[in-house]
Amino acid sequence: MVLRDREMKPAGPPLSWEASVRWLKEQPDQVELVRACFYDDPLGVAADRYHGSPEWIAVRCLIGLSRGSALDVGAGRGISAYALAKDGWQTTALEPDPSMEVGAGAIRQLVTESGVKIGVVEEWGEDLPFESNSFDLVHCRQVLHHARDLPSLCREAARVLKPNGTFIATREHVLSHREDLQAFLDSHPLHFLYGGENAYLLPDYISAITAAGIKLIRVLNPLESDINLFPQTMAGLKTQIAHKCCLPFPSLIPDWLLSLIGRSMRTPGRLYSFLGQKQSGTETS
Repeated sequence: MVLRDREMKPAGPPLSWEASVRWLKEQPDQVELVRACFYDDPLGVAADRYHGSPEWIAVRCLIGLSRGSALDVGAGRGISAYALAKDGWQTTALEPDPSMEVGAGAIRQLVTESGVKIGVVEEWGEDLPFESNSFDLVHCRQVLHHARDLPSLCREAARVLKPNGTFIATREHVLSHREDLQAFLDSHPLHFLYGGENAYLLPDYISAITAAGIKLIRVLNPLESDINLFPQTMAGLKTQIAHKCCLPFPSLIPDWLLSLIGRSMRTPGRLYSFLGQKQSGTETS
């Protein structure tokens, strides 16, 4: 859902991310979008809904159950850090924004109200304040496309991962051509308020991740996982396609067909996710 009427924007300079989200939550016709983004309150209820969502269930299938320590980079208001902690990971949330609405303040409030243990660190992902080989998992949800320096962020993620540790970056905006960026920015529901969105070419993500010493295991295109489709699901998409094609059962539509369609998509800003493993011989000094 996109806010197309830019005349709705409050007068003055660009808003902060916190103010942009607050403004969005005040719009009576954007309740569905707010809920889909997990910006709704109370935060604990939104976090529990995320923990039970098809998106997180799909993430859990990729990373497995708790194996130790996890770093959630760009944690926002803490929904994915909360999900990791609920699943038994010893979780640290990295979030440079201190705000109570969408930043570290919100995560600390969530910790206090829920009793779930999450360490909170207010720093940027390009210069992680942790020793090398510290975490079994580095998790990034909608983070890489916001990087100030994508290769540096990926190098830091690899540095703090233990050998053979898991790296996952989900719901990253992808472009087919660099000149498509403006079309994506124009379509984004909040960029016109705060001006902080971005997207990269698929090879940019792959190069930055692999050059950091992370071996890619899966590169999931827009239609290959509930992670990228959320709030829609693969099952729901199959039902829609079956209805349009007059097929009696959605199960007749194979996953490989969705994958093929997903690879052919060229929509600016479409979502991809990346799963990788730190190579044991990667230099971390």
